[in-house]
Amino acid sequence: MKISLSRLITGLLFLIAGIVFIILAVTISWIMLIYGIPFFLIGLFILLNKNEDKIEKIKDLNEREYKK
Repeated sequence: MKISLSRLITGLLFLIAGIVFIILAVTISWIMLIYGIPFFLIGLFILLNKNEDKIEKIKDLNEREYKK
């Protein structure tokens, strides 16, 4: 499974932000869970989403056809 660099960076940033917010929720305020859980889930979704790669491949193929 090949992950594009932009998807990897974005997914990891969301995962790290989610983990930080969850840790802050445990130590400071439980309200931070409102931010931590969605950030964490969005990061997982970005990393595990394979449809984006298919869309990029189709886009690349269409661009090559137009250049001919």
